[in-house]
Amino acid sequence: MTKPKTAVIILAAGASTRMKSALPKVLHPLAGRPLIEHLLETARGLKPEQLVVVVGPGMGAVADAVASVAASVATVVQDEPLGTGHAVMAARSELEGFNGAEDRVLILCGDTPLVTGESLEALVQALEEESSPAVAVLGMRVSAPHQYGRLVTIEGGGLEAIVEDADCTPEERQNELCNSGVMAVAAKHLYPLLEAVSNDNAKGEFYLTDMVARAREQNLTCVYREVAESELLGINSREELARAEAVLQGRLRAEAMAGGVTMTDPETVWLSFDTVLGRDVTIEPHVFFGPGVTVGDGVCIRGFCHMEGVAVAADAVIGPFARLRPETTIGRGAHVGNFVEIKKSEIGEGAKANHLSYIGDAVVGAAANIGAGTITCNYDGFTKSLTEIGQGTFIGSNTALVAPVKVGAGAIVGAGSVISRDVAAEALAMTRAELTEQAGWAAGYRERHGPKKTKKKR
Repeated sequence: MTKPKTAVIILAAGASTRMKSALPKVLHPLAGRPLIEHLLETARGLKPEQLVVVVGPGMGAVADAVASVAASVATVVQDEPLGTGHAVMAARSELEGFNGAEDRVLILCGDTPLVTGESLEALVQALEEESSPAVAVLGMRVSAPHQYGRLVTIEGGGLEAIVEDADCTPEERQNELCNSGVMAVAAKHLYPLLEAVSNDNAKGEFYLTDMVARAREQNLTCVYREVAESELLGINSREELARAEAVLQGRLRAEAMAGGVTMTDPETVWLSFDTVLGRDVTIEPHVFFGPGVTVGDGVCIRGFCHMEGVAVAADAVIGPFARLRPETTIGRGAHVGNFVEIKKSEIGEGAKANHLSYIGDAVVGAAANIGAGTITCNYDGFTKSLTEIGQGTFIGSNTALVAPVKVGAGAIVGAGSVISRDVAAEALAMTRAELTEQAGWAAGYRERHGPKKTKKKR
């Protein structure tokens, strides 16, 4: 017996008309990555034999984004915007081998990125459980169903038709069971049914949904499975993008807390799709995790921190008000305090930078102590250079380290210094002008200039 094959088609030809954006709709970010990448990950989790993305003319950026994620994914162009049925027809050449009796095709919408692999597997299962199966559809109940097609059902979970909103009668518009656009189709029926679909409707388009009525005319079985609206949110506007973001953030937070993370105010924590948080991590309010952040066990991240492209080792303390930029690693037990910015640097185990410092393009050794107001002067207007701060060093407050420069292990740098040459291990280095003092000068100055001072108006 031949094993059934699965193909997935993702419809991504929609323009950003209601988004009012020059960026294609499916490239707008959700939790730090484009909508289309969320769907690609979900689809690939099903291990399909073929994966096809349908784009519109001039959407080379979408094709490039797809190729950067999965080079094996086929991209085809829908030459004219003649409806969803027409878009699936554009993928026909990529599905020539899908004609087995049990082969199936999953059709996903590029602007519905929250659908889960579990729901898609359940949809395929629903198709396989039926005799003479043709189409299975994911439906949802929507309290304000405008713009959605309605599912016309029959007893026992059967589906009689899908009526687009523009073609609904007043009675059909009262139906809250709506079409998500996600469906599974028996491969042998897909294109014969599409060929029977006409564009005799309010928009003059070839609707994919009309396949259900055509299938029922042939006494083929169509079914639906209902899932939560939050999983099938379509994104056609900035407002809908924000709603989807809220849903996904809720999922990510719940997953993190289930894994042993404490969030003192979860609604104020923003996570990326790939944020990795260890056990017993504590996150205070108003923390932002951009893409590429990994946090080890027992880390405390205090309020109002911003992190992206960072690896934080176990038991470190970050913040409050710290900014950690890409290509930064924070060692075990290190402390990065308030209003400290770190970029492309390695902070060693147990090292401390507790106040008001900038560390860029630097290697900071274990147990080093960076005083308040310290900056690494890493850019000369043309190139970035490295600052090396040795193990156990102490950098006094308000120090400028002019890269390229190396401070040896155990050295002490006096406060207010400008260090432009290497400092030997265990040495004391400081650069200061000699203090001069003129006794009584201040009193005389005030006496001379006091009468000239303009009184402040109240």
